[in-house]
Amino acid sequence: MPAIIDLSGSVAVVTGGTRGVGAGITRALLEAGAEVVTCARRPPDEPIEAAGRTARFLPVDLRDPEAVGGFFDRVRDDHGRLDTLVNNAGGTPFRMLGDGGAERQARVVELNLVAPLTASLAAYEVMRHQTGGGAIIMIGSVSGTRPSPGSAAYGAAKAGLDNLARSMAVEWAPRVRVNTVVLGMVRTELSHLHYGDEEGVAAVGRTVPLGRLAEPADIGDACVFLASDRAAYISGASLHVHGGGERPGFLDAATVNH
Repeated sequence: MPAIIDLSGSVAVVTGGTRGVGAGITRALLEAGAEVVTCARRPPDEPIEAAGRTARFLPVDLRDPEAVGGFFDRVRDDHGRLDTLVNNAGGTPFRMLGDGGAERQARVVELNLVAPLTASLAAYEVMRHQTGGGAIIMIGSVSGTRPSPGSAAYGAAKAGLDNLARSMAVEWAPRVRVNTVVLGMVRTELSHLHYGDEEGVAAVGRTVPLGRLAEPADIGDACVFLASDRAAYISGASLHVHGGGERPGFLDAATVNH
């Protein structure tokens, strides 16, 4: 099937692009023709490939500003340019606020908010000097738009990330576009840790209006669109990729049929 969007000749970086959602984003960008560089602290178990092409991996600790700056300098030197940054790296363990001290919660905020800021600042220094500028995509979460018990610091960081992207979109226009993809539940190789076996995954999927969890490829397709010229007038936006969101609990509790 021919690609509807052609990113041939462009260079993209996907942080945490070695597994799960990040790997899905990496594959989608490869399929669209982009050169893709992934980064994380540890290399992937196997190369990320799609359409007969392979993503490059470079190790970096995204919480180290000096290392992040060196990483983006290397991407520019090796590939000549940087067109897209997808700030995907992040995550959190399940931990109620009362079960973890402030230092643990702060580390969650550092990974999910400060690290994307650090990467974006370094990427901007490359993008703003090149013809065509660039695009930065934040991977957000519905946890940033609703109460998130058990992942409160993560939700707060994701809320901040969305607001940060909107401010970047104003400050860095017109050279660099900045948008957020707001994720709902996504099926990955770690889904069993959250939802249980296949029956559990299916049951959780039925709570989503579209009847299933997202696949990493669904997120990748959204990122390809936002990275492309077809989104040339989209900046400061939040694209919700959540299958319709969550059915309000009161509908099931009410005695009136809906």
